[in-house]
Amino acid sequence: MKKLILFLASACLPLVTNADEGMWTVDNFPSDVVADKYDVKIGDRWLEATRLATTRLENGCTGSFASEDGLVLTNNHCTWGCIRNLSSAEHNLSDEGFMAASRDEELQCPSQQISVLVDMDDVTGKIASATSGLPDAEANEARKAELTKLESACEAAADGKLRCEAVTLYNGGQYFLYKYKRFDDVRLVFAPELDIAAFGGDPDNFNFPRWSLDFSFLRVYENGKPATTPNFFKWREGGPSAGEPVFISGHPGSTDRSLTVSQLKLQRDVSIPLYLYRQSEFRGRLLAWQDTSDEAAREVQQRILGIENGIKVRRNQLKALQNDDMMAQKLADENALRETVMNDDQMNAAYGNAWDIIDGAMTSYRNMYEDYLFIENGAAFGGSLFTYARTIVRGTAEREKPNEERMRLYTDAALPQREQRLFAAQPVSKDYEILSLTFSLDKMREWLGPDSKYVHNILGNDSPSSLASRLVAESKLDDPETRKALWNGGVKAVEASNDPMIQLALRIDPDARALRKRYEDEVEAPRTRGEEMIADARFAVHGTDTYPDATFTLRVTYGSVKGWEEKGEMVDPFTRTSRLFERTTGERPFMLPASWIAARESLNPDTHFNFSATTDITGGNSGSPIVAADGTLVGLAFDGNIHSIAGDYWFDESTNRTVGVNTAIILEALDTVYGADHLVDELTVIK
Repeated sequence: MKKLILFLASACLPLVTNADEGMWTVDNFPSDVVADKYDVKIGDRWLEATRLATTRLENGCTGSFASEDGLVLTNNHCTWGCIRNLSSAEHNLSDEGFMAASRDEELQCPSQQISVLVDMDDVTGKIASATSGLPDAEANEARKAELTKLESACEAAADGKLRCEAVTLYNGGQYFLYKYKRFDDVRLVFAPELDIAAFGGDPDNFNFPRWSLDFSFLRVYENGKPATTPNFFKWREGGPSAGEPVFISGHPGSTDRSLTVSQLKLQRDVSIPLYLYRQSEFRGRLLAWQDTSDEAAREVQQRILGIENGIKVRRNQLKALQNDDMMAQKLADENALRETVMNDDQMNAAYGNAWDIIDGAMTSYRNMYEDYLFIENGAAFGGSLFTYARTIVRGTAEREKPNEERMRLYTDAALPQREQRLFAAQPVSKDYEILSLTFSLDKMREWLGPDSKYVHNILGNDSPSSLASRLVAESKLDDPETRKALWNGGVKAVEASNDPMIQLALRIDPDARALRKRYEDEVEAPRTRGEEMIADARFAVHGTDTYPDATFTLRVTYGSVKGWEEKGEMVDPFTRTSRLFERTTGERPFMLPASWIAARESLNPDTHFNFSATTDITGGNSGSPIVAADGTLVGLAFDGNIHSIAGDYWFDESTNRTVGVNTAIILEALDTVYGADHLVDELTVIK
């Protein structure tokens, strides 16, 4: 009976299988499985070359080196912040597109950073030693302190040439130090017009067939010159073939396939519904505001697309979690592992109460969720100005502490990126700030109630509208020099400041920190311990023949170019340029830019435009290279089909698909539509 239960538990967990499932770390890629299924060899040299050619954008996307001169390929939607910050009332680069005719014309993106993973160290044993025998709350603090200590020692050993980041895998089953080379000087090279980059808008989002030219080029610089990047992907001009095995390297943001049923129920019952209520209403306010002026429309056009994307994701995540059959399967999987643990005396003693520990943490989280969300997580304080204020208030206070006692957001390892964002000269629309802050304060009062002590402390006798208008009008934090002076002036300068946004951040900080402490002690600490115990139980049963949930760390996935069956009909894996023009209506979101209308007769109608593949990806893989077995670039991941959204919780190879831009249409567009011969040469002429 023990062996039968062990087998059933093994069958229900994300193991190496014949399905194209898994976001695999580069040190644990299932090469033998891929060789058996696709008859291709993916060895250590291939994986190393792919790792060094793949980049991480610190805004939550992926990119890849496209030439030896620091050229980086990523999605257009991954550059929206840069494009918006470089635009003006006279030149809306989102509508117009952008092309630097020479490297002298490439424009620096405020606050953008790009990183490359160069090395990894397993530090699981050191974390286990630091936390051994401690109660949950103390272990949580000891874990963070040890991670900070390891990061600092790592950066010191690298003499400041690398940035070291502590990484959690398998929900605490493993800890690594990832070492990154970071580029702080990132410049915009090329971006197509939004109307072709996001053709189809929200109606086509997460759908297929698609015709989106969702790509842009950036370039990383060092010492004022294009960086030398010898590890880059060579382009295949014709793109992939149907049925061809393909691989995606990138930084998937997060998945929840290893969560317990009680954790999934909290998402289903609490966090996702509240997100949808808030964001749906905020989208409505932005849609109304964009009609008030051309400048308002420019300010929110990309933001609306981003919000609509988030709403569609959460709505379909909720739909997945409301699927009774799938939740029943999750419960069966969980019970199978629990029964395996309970039937082994040694495992039961070590891991048997892990699920009860997590259940208790989720109960505590439900009791404080709204307070924590609005006050400490900042959902009450929309806009950039309060974010600057909190960073300054928190950062100056934390920097006075020993490094190992600070919040992880303000350790020495984290400060360079935080300072770059804080000091960047990014334009701030005060009209948008008022709109955003008014809405968030209004939602805070609605959800916490007018009698909440937090609401009283923040609003006093003001309404959300009057307080937001006054704070934004009187704040000087839109000036980067003001922010820098306060940051460098330390706690004394901050406490002496009469900036109303700083004063608000100071006033609520004690309450916010108390909520954070309560969350860390009652939710984070026991949840982390429970997750570590479950991870250890899985390791005891399976070893590491599993993949960890996504954590915005480098992963490689595999699959093939393939369509799927939808409502009894097969979906072709390729779209072609001809149908792009058939779908054009002349009105957004199905409007083509003038450049494409003018080039219509010159374009090959049979060129493959977008394509689908069975590769397992999620948010954060935006901008990921799609690579053939020979290491050539054949596409650029930018989306998934509607079935891929449930992939946050489980993977169904029959319907879950990645959607990519074909290299064939990128090169043809650069050549025929935009006349970007210099970029085509840089991509295709091997020196």
